[in-house]
Amino acid sequence: MQAKLSALTRKVTEGLSWKRVFFILLGAAICTFGIHNIHQRTGITEGGIIGLMLLIEHWLKISPSGITVVLDATCYLLAFKYLGGCFIKISLISTLSVSMFYKIWEQFPPMLPDLSAHPLAAAVAGGLFVGVGVGLIVRQGGSSGGDDALALVISHVTRRRLSSSYLFTDLTVLCLSLSYIPVTRIAFSLVTVTISSFLIDAIKTVKWKKLRTGGNPAA
Repeated sequence: MQAKLSALTRKVTEGLSWKRVFFILLGAAICTFGIHNIHQRTGITEGGIIGLMLLIEHWLKISPSGITVVLDATCYLLAFKYLGGCFIKISLISTLSVSMFYKIWEQFPPMLPDLSAHPLAAAVAGGLFVGVGVGLIVRQGGSSGGDDALALVISHVTRRRLSSSYLFTDLTVLCLSLSYIPVTRIAFSLVTVTISSFLIDAIKTVKWKKLRTGGNPAA
């Protein structure tokens, strides 16, 4: 019995490390902090599942902490077929982390200045938060939500760059978001999704230089 339990534990933790979990948690914290303090306050939406989540929150008044799990599960069913079980396992940790940090940030008052009067600054800042946060998660082999899983599947199937796949899903959701966001705001959202898409792609694919001769490159 003990041998079976040990084998099961090894199988569950295979491919995971404290370093990988740390960067997943860090990415989730950065991403959700930006969305909660910038996107949700200024009305500048993201694309993909994040944008869809904000769309649902606007019309149905459902908290993002609950929406994300449902939307993500739907996309992960598709990702399992093309990206395998290891991706799903790592993504489960990252998805729960994203949901957890949404819940944490909701307990605090806004922690950044209100950029509603400066939509371009909000678009750039929001894109940086999402790009860096999600990029860290994707680099660890997981996803922050269903939009990442969907973009990774599209990139895998079509052999196109990840940034192009993100832009495809983002633009689709942004068109739907015209139902509650003015065209001028959508223009700023395009700035956000462009920055975040290329940042995610860059962080995922960049080969970090060795810190010193003989050192190991960063994971």
